[in-house]
Amino acid sequence: MADFQGVDFYQFSRNLSDEERGVRDTVRQFVDRRFLPLVREHFKAGTFPTELIPEMGAMGLLGSSIQGPGCPGLSGTTYGLICEELERGDSGLRSFASVQGSLVMWPIATYGSEEQKERWLPELAAGRKIGCFGLTEANHGSDPGGMETHARRDGDDWILNGSKLWITNANMADVAVVWARTPEGVSGFLVERGMAGFTTNTIHGKFSLRASDTGELVFDDVRVPESNRLPEAKGLKAPLGCLNQARYGIAWGVIGAAADCYDTALRYAGEREQFGKPIASFQLVQQKLVHMLTEITKAQGLALQMGRLKDDGINPTPIVSMAKRNNVAMALDCARTARDILGAAGVTDEFSPGRHMANLESVITYEGTHDIHTLIVGAEITGLPAFR
Repeated sequence: MADFQGVDFYQFSRNLSDEERGVRDTVRQFVDRRFLPLVREHFKAGTFPTELIPEMGAMGLLGSSIQGPGCPGLSGTTYGLICEELERGDSGLRSFASVQGSLVMWPIATYGSEEQKERWLPELAAGRKIGCFGLTEANHGSDPGGMETHARRDGDDWILNGSKLWITNANMADVAVVWARTPEGVSGFLVERGMAGFTTNTIHGKFSLRASDTGELVFDDVRVPESNRLPEAKGLKAPLGCLNQARYGIAWGVIGAAADCYDTALRYAGEREQFGKPIASFQLVQQKLVHMLTEITKAQGLALQMGRLKDDGINPTPIVSMAKRNNVAMALDCARTARDILGAAGVTDEFSPGRHMANLESVITYEGTHDIHTLIVGAEITGLPAFR
């Protein structure tokens, strides 16, 4: 199959700079030529292609919009375009980069000490070190304020106890950004692989995000030095700020998954014949293709405007929530529609929509469920929060 040519019915590319288009096209080629030949086997095996991590670092795909030592420092819009191309390959690929950049490098760059920035950011940007983000717990997903993981002072150290669940990159990570209750409120800690009492467990049996490392973090009297606490992270608003960065990338990324589903269905419908002619000639198939393309185009408009606002320093949570809510639901609908057009072939791994469909069932849940984002936007427009 020829390299992907993009889905851009409203010619949004005309509004991109030469640099933005150049980065997008470079990542597009990387996904086509380096990642896609590997993804079927990794999805079957439930593994992530770690051999690509150094290459991603060298290309500036890890923490691409982060400002700090050794970081690419690209625009927010460029970061969004990177996420779109990575998720066209697989949500697991974008999730890896999203966690590394938005949930590990961003809090270190935003809340960390100068020493923490100098130590970790260049290593994470290059892919020589891998990070994960520990907020979600078994009993606390949509309500992170109820977290049970806690830390207490002991001299110049902190003693950390608890666990975190559904953590991307958990078993690969060299460092975990962990959020815990303390007598001073919620604080963030950099917990390093090898610290006594810190262990990780792989989550097995996933139907979704199989080409992604998902696990549990366990802390049993882990002694964390004060120098590993994020000094500027004060209260629950700190981890929620990280989530807003990650949701931004998701809202872009899922457009790539939807575009791949649309492109696959369009090509298939032009080649598959029934009743003596291509199924693309039938009215109902055309209606499905037009619906997919229209929804993708609307999502592209949301994402591009969101990116331009972010580059102007405007990145409020409700705007990101609207885009995450709309675009993930759109992508999941496109994946299901593409699977329908492919018929029985759509349930095999010969074609990508079934894999995207399974992945997006996780993406619509993580980093804030569809319903939670509905309520975030609802609270913004009414001034009346519907959740505590």
